Amino acid sequence: MHTVFSEFALLLMMSAAAGAFSLWLRQPVLIAYIVIGIVVGPAVLGIVTAHDQIDLLAQVGVAMLLFVVGLKLDLKHIRHIGPVALATGLGQLAFTIVIGFLIVLAMGKGWIEALYIAVALTFSSTIIIVKLLSDKHEIDSLHGRIAVGFLIVQDLAVVIAMMVMSALRGDAGEGSLLSLAGSLGLRIGIAVAGLYLLMRFVLPRVVARMAQSQELLLIFAVAWGTGLAALGEWAGFSKEAGAFLAGFSLASTHYRNAINARLTGIRDFLLLFFFIDLGSKLDFSTLGNELWPALTLSLFVLIGNPLIVMAIMGYMGYRKRTGFLCGLTVAQISEFSIIFVAMGISLGHLDKSALGLTTLVGLITIALSTYA
Repeated sequence: MHTVFSEFALLLMMSAAAGAFSLWLRQPVLIAYIVIGIVVGPAVLGIVTAHDQIDLLAQVGVAMLLFVVGLKLDLKHIRHIGPVALATGLGQLAFTIVIGFLIVLAMGKGWIEALYIAVALTFSSTIIIVKLLSDKHEIDSLHGRIAVGFLIVQDLAVVIAMMVMSALRGDAGEGSLLSLAGSLGLRIGIAVAGLYLLMRFVLPRVVARMAQSQELLLIFAVAWGTGLAALGEWAGFSKEAGAFLAGFSLASTHYRNAINARLTGIRDFLLLFFFIDLGSKLDFSTLGNELWPALTLSLFVLIGNPLIVMAIMGYMGYRKRTGFLCGLTVAQISEFSIIFVAMGISLGHLDKSALGLTTLVGLITIALSTYA
């Protein structure tokens, strides 16, 4: 008997098997999950009908991902990452956006699509980079510390980009850029002030009370993350920005490590459905037209991004070897890149072809960069 429960059971079994095979090939499991989505989607087997349920789990998974990113954001570490991490992070963002924007424009894309894709090309995968550095026992090396430093800069840039793009919800031509900037600034100011008051006077006591039960602490964290995600969407930001701020508001509490330890597994489980959902929605009738653009952008990410980092670090006086090793860490795009472009579709700025192009670039660069 075909039921939603049996669909989920089949998806989980297929994902577990594909994930194990992916690890044997030394590939990140997210590639396996996207492939499973393609297989079970209408392009191949067409056996999934519980689209609404999978989409809901995918949205909660993205919210939990941003919540954990905010939870791990240590302001003390940001102050001590040094000028090289800040300069490298900001420099790589700026140069990649400008060059990527021009490349995508040259492909005949519109300026909004070009801007989204160019921004997406700047984000490197924190999960993959930290995993690779840890496996090589290089996380505490000079290039490892610098890489982690500019990953923090990138994580902050992700959230800012999401907030800016969500301010352009719907018709980007409505009103002037000045009024949009003023509206965004006002909302950010209100959000920061409200968050500060909560962090200063309310959350420490509430979290301490909830922490008397580990189960209650977990439920509170999920409720707080999804609640602020929904509030962020209602306030005109995005679910992702709201979830990030929810995590950040708990980052200064004594229970951040306990919350993070319990949420990491839930985050990974729910993100499985995001990548399955993504794979099942890929339109292969348009992907054929995006193959050469994807290969071009992949070459830019695999070669151009590392060269940008090497040039910046060389200018700052670092050895070529250190610059080269740091550059290798940005030779792929991130799961955030795909999420960012998917958000653009939900806001009405992009069509699905942009997501297909970004996903192809992600599959190519993530697969190849793991062998660096």
